[in-house]
Amino acid sequence: MSLNRPLRVVLLLSTLSLLSACAFGDSKSTPAPSVSTGASAPIDLQRFMGTWYVIGRVPNPVERGHVASVNQYSLRGDQKVSITYSFRDGFSEPLQQITVRASVDEDSGNHNWRTWFYKVVPTHTRVLEVAPDYSWAMLGYPGREMAWIFARKPDMDKDLYKELATRLRDEYGVNTDKLKRVPQHREQVDRLGYEVPNVR
Repeated sequence: MSLNRPLRVVLLLSTLSLLSACAFGDSKSTPAPSVSTGASAPIDLQRFMGTWYVIGRVPNPVERGHVASVNQYSLRGDQKVSITYSFRDGFSEPLQQITVRASVDEDSGNHNWRTWFYKVVPTHTRVLEVAPDYSWAMLGYPGREMAWIFARKPDMDKDLYKELATRLRDEYGVNTDKLKRVPQHREQVDRLGYEVPNVR
């Protein structure tokens, strides 16, 4: 008997949560990756809110094969954030959404976030760096196995994308060999370097 989608997502996120806990538990003994100057600046939560298009990511069990991926952030209280992740399994497929709540660690300069899926599954993410004008952002995950490149618009100049991918690798220790661009437009499907949709 197949599991329904919410239950599958919960199980997948539970696994990611365990990996996250292990990574954070080892953080004191693991040397921190080198960071650029911009990474030390506190995140302005008000400016961070709004729409972020997922331009690139290391494919993971929750998001793999999604196209037109978008995150919508909104403040819902002191250091509390509501996140709505919207996506399609293919450009002809219906829009789907996952709602997440998050708490932000003010002591980290608002870089460290704990997110809760379906109110029961906690995971950790870190806002690695944000552009001075908040036009792009780079996010990471404990263990450096996953990362995301966000932008305020669905398109990003290929040179900027290449620069950010290089910084993820060189400054944050992310394995960018697995990094894929996310199709935001139908014509991007099957292009070199883009993730393959779940449904064509």
